[in-house]
Amino acid sequence: MMTTSTRRQVLAAIGALGALGLGTRGARSQPQDRILVVGAGLAGLSAARILRDAGRNVTVIDARSRIGGRVHTSRTWPDLPMDLGASWIHGQRGNPLTVLAREAGAQVVATRYDAAILKGPSGRDIDPDLRGAEQILRGALAEADGKSRDMSVLEALQASSGWRGADEGVRRLVLYVVNSTLEQEYGAPARQLSAWYGQEDAEFGGQDVLFPGGFDQIAAYLARGIDIRLSAEVTGIAPGHVRLADGSRIDADAIVCTVPLGVLQSGRIRFAEPLAQKRLAATRSLRMGLLNKCWLRFDGIHWPDDVDWIGWLGPRPGLWGEWVSLARTLRAPVLVGFNAADAATEVEGLSDRDTVAAALEALRSMFGARFPAPRAAQITRWGQDRHAFGSYSYNAVGSRPSTRTELAGPDWDGSIWFAGEATSAPYFGTAHGAVLSGRAAAEGILATD
Repeated sequence: MMTTSTRRQVLAAIGALGALGLGTRGARSQPQDRILVVGAGLAGLSAARILRDAGRNVTVIDARSRIGGRVHTSRTWPDLPMDLGASWIHGQRGNPLTVLAREAGAQVVATRYDAAILKGPSGRDIDPDLRGAEQILRGALAEADGKSRDMSVLEALQASSGWRGADEGVRRLVLYVVNSTLEQEYGAPARQLSAWYGQEDAEFGGQDVLFPGGFDQIAAYLARGIDIRLSAEVTGIAPGHVRLADGSRIDADAIVCTVPLGVLQSGRIRFAEPLAQKRLAATRSLRMGLLNKCWLRFDGIHWPDDVDWIGWLGPRPGLWGEWVSLARTLRAPVLVGFNAADAATEVEGLSDRDTVAAALEALRSMFGARFPAPRAAQITRWGQDRHAFGSYSYNAVGSRPSTRTELAGPDWDGSIWFAGEATSAPYFGTAHGAVLSGRAAAEGILATD
């Protein structure tokens, strides 16, 4: 049985192989001058940027009417751009997004995890020192590491000595930690997230930062000067060409496929020839997580203005349990409520009106019955988005670090390459993972010439 440290060393090595664009079925050696990138998210745009700068004839197509993919900045409120998809640069030091933000001239503002409060079910402030609960979770994962088979985080927790010895109050805190640090992070239900590999992505150091002007500034910067065709939905991919929903065909020497894992799993795109068995197995093994946001704008700031994060131990673990305030960072009267995994799926079934009502009920439980209703709201439903079918990928029970490398890289003798956050072993589920995967695919194509 590998220890946790050994697993991380293996993961780092696999990530290095993935960065070289290595995958199943070696790439062909003839020049690939006409390159078609499927998907105008960060992975596709990053690949196209490298290829265009190398002098290749590259075209990007996307089914949406906008670029960015799961980076989606709403300007419904003209004075306050709201990021409905990716919001943060997670760790500035060494992060490729930090360089892109600087090159794009995008302002960033740091958020602080220590600027936080935790509310009980009735609104009482709770000591945010959760070290005891965190220790029980760490202990459960350590015990699971010594088992002969992988299991879910929830199974590992419930089987652990720390959980069995805890009273109901402590268990409630542990479930809050599970939701806030794992389910919210990966969009994955604890009952499905791998205890062995579910949280073993690498991290960059430094602060997490938001974009006051919108994350889409990065997408726009990457897209400059690139031939991009929108509202062009791909229904079929074959060596040398793709078919679109309107019946038209686009020829190419090489294709870079960067559509989300959820789209690959949906079968909406038909592949004319079988893909490598390891790639197909990887597609089936990984899962799409779900994290949704409910942005609420008020007539003023009616909550503490010196915090970034507000946690709530509500009557149902995970439901409206995490909030971000823009009061301290942007002086804006805006709160965003997060729901992840099972709670996100449940809330997606509500109407906009009922979603806002449920959010307001939670806020009134936290801050009192006189807490005002919001002036406006913006709500995401990424699970119902047919161009994504989820927010980002996670490692379900049975997945391994090598699974993502098997999804990445070339197939069909190099006539198709796969990229996207789901193909990044060390940085899955992140915007920077998408960027690095797109660059790896592009560099792999260039290396075959």
